[in-house]
Amino acid sequence: MAPITQNIYITGAEQGSGKSVIMLAMMEMFSGHAEKVGFFRPIIHSGPEKDELIQLITHRYQLDWPYEAMYGCTDEEAYRLLANDRYEELLKAILIKYQSLKSQCDHVLCVGSDYKTGDPLFEFDFNADVANNLGCLIMPIIQGGDRDNTELIDILHSVRHAINENGCDLLATVINGVASAQVDALRARFSHALDASFPVYVVPEEPSLERPSIGDIAHSLGAKLLSSNNETLNLEVSNYKVAAMIVPDFLDYLEKGDLVITPGDRSDIILACLMAYHSKNYPQIAGLLLTGEQEPAKQVQLLIDGLGDMPFAVLGVATDTFTTALNVTHVPARLRSQNERKIATALGLVENNINMEEFKQRLLTHKTRRVTPLMFEYELLQRAKANPRHIVLPEGEEERILRAAEILLLRGAVKLTLLGNEEKIRQKIESLALQLRDIDIIDPMTSELRKLYAKTYHQLRAHKGIVYEIAYDLMADVSYFGTMMVHLNHADGMVSGAIHTTQHTIRPAFEIIKTKPGTSIVSSVFFMCLEDRVLVYGDCAVNPNPTAQQLAEIAISSAETASKFNLEPRIAMLSYSTGESGKGEAVDKVRKAVTLAKALQPDLKLEGPMQYDAAVDASVARTKLPESEVAGHANVFIFPDLNTGNNTYKAVQRSSGAIAIGPVLQGLNKPVNDLSRGCTVPDIVNTVLITAIQAQE
Repeated sequence: MAPITQNIYITGAEQGSGKSVIMLAMMEMFSGHAEKVGFFRPIIHSGPEKDELIQLITHRYQLDWPYEAMYGCTDEEAYRLLANDRYEELLKAILIKYQSLKSQCDHVLCVGSDYKTGDPLFEFDFNADVANNLGCLIMPIIQGGDRDNTELIDILHSVRHAINENGCDLLATVINGVASAQVDALRARFSHALDASFPVYVVPEEPSLERPSIGDIAHSLGAKLLSSNNETLNLEVSNYKVAAMIVPDFLDYLEKGDLVITPGDRSDIILACLMAYHSKNYPQIAGLLLTGEQEPAKQVQLLIDGLGDMPFAVLGVATDTFTTALNVTHVPARLRSQNERKIATALGLVENNINMEEFKQRLLTHKTRRVTPLMFEYELLQRAKANPRHIVLPEGEEERILRAAEILLLRGAVKLTLLGNEEKIRQKIESLALQLRDIDIIDPMTSELRKLYAKTYHQLRAHKGIVYEIAYDLMADVSYFGTMMVHLNHADGMVSGAIHTTQHTIRPAFEIIKTKPGTSIVSSVFFMCLEDRVLVYGDCAVNPNPTAQQLAEIAISSAETASKFNLEPRIAMLSYSTGESGKGEAVDKVRKAVTLAKALQPDLKLEGPMQYDAAVDASVARTKLPESEVAGHANVFIFPDLNTGNNTYKAVQRSSGAIAIGPVLQGLNKPVNDLSRGCTVPDIVNTVLITAIQAQE
């Protein structure tokens, strides 16, 4: 079988889902397929004790990762960010920690935050959002408990709705701890053959997993271990008995697996428990819990010590008997790495009830293709930092450019040169208190490079009647000067347009840098960062009314651009009709463009003509283009003309709050990119990063 490459995000759909049992089985599967396996939790509880699940997995699977590398942040840190309305920053912090671990692993298993009713930080929607931004397949866990099948089916429908609402990529849903009598009916109701899009696995209850061990109780109550070993700490507690009566009456109530709770000065009960354990006439207890911060009498302790190893653990706590009994009833069962018996029970239960080969196949075939805006921006930064390029920014006197430059330099993503009057730029940097003291600044008016650039431009454009004097005057213009820097390899790319028109920015590139060999047209795309995905729109900035041949080239160039930025291109050639339904010159142009593009690049997932709703909505696509692998799942959209494209990108941007990065020019020999005059500082940062990555090519 091919190697598993997809990562899983397990999350409870409610409190007490029993996700740790499923977690163990998934970790066991990953460990059997790879050498370097990671474990990650987005949020852990603050406090002196380490996260239990991280400790369990680290110890059992001998993971070498530092503890701090295996979680995103603490709940205290998360609350501080949320209190200051910095939710996206919280997601970024989690993503950065996850990606750091992921880069060192073959697989990473993520387990969501512990569910707390009424706390949005620990509920399903938050975990779904995190799973999306980490690019994981989600695996919700539901607890069967005392619910009948009707209740469980209702909960499953709610989970399915939540998954669809959050746009998650589902691996499978597990109902855990189902009463044995209900298992077959549930499996028949959610047969994978009937509904492969929403696979449900059913794991029956296992009472021993629901019972806490003596070790669980000792840990939860902070008990002192008066007599114990690993074996006695692993004994399961079936019942709790408060021994407040005389020994004969107490013995009548004794049952197998009891935890006997009694004051530490009750030597008679202590000795009766020991004798009863060894007597074939009485059941064997699980342990003895002494209350009131009292230890057995010295003589009794001496007697016990002379008997050798105790057959059960003796614990001591400071609380009184009533309080201790109350505390004990609230101790949950835990999976601990020292309890091999319970772990083996858990693994056997899951592996015997989930077809692991079928599960592995789902991992191979149901991969998430999601790229969220956070993932996209993170990847831009990491790729730019991996091989920093030199980018020139002609609008050096503009405040937004300066603020973006500070961010880029602080992150070590690029080398920058600002163009403009150096004195004015330095004054502005000072007034804004920016950390740009050492940034390179060139004034085209006074630069020694101006003569060289004028001479080069004159040679390039002499056939157009350009004389040296005109060329020299043009080189005072920041756009021409910056473009010439790129042309002569004094910079690797240029970004402008915050205060200049698109024409002012890209015209020098057309004249000086020109198009790549084999490319007849320069076009553009916008990366549209919606709430849960990134789409590519082209051409929305350059070509007013492209021909069919030009549309085909735009589609191919846009697919290449998408691929360079880790988006698997699925291209929709847009028109006012879908398939063969429409007639007319405009739709015929799109049909011809589709034919030409497929002839040039047969392997592209490209279809059209189609309307926008058929391109993005799977339900509409099933009606209009039922056999299409693009319709309903498109992520690259080619508009038939500039009027349609420009208006659509602005409508989507303004009505949905999407971030539009671009226009990103494609087809030039070297990267020059335009900014919208309404751009924000993050827009500038992202466009510079994109330009730097293009320059790496």
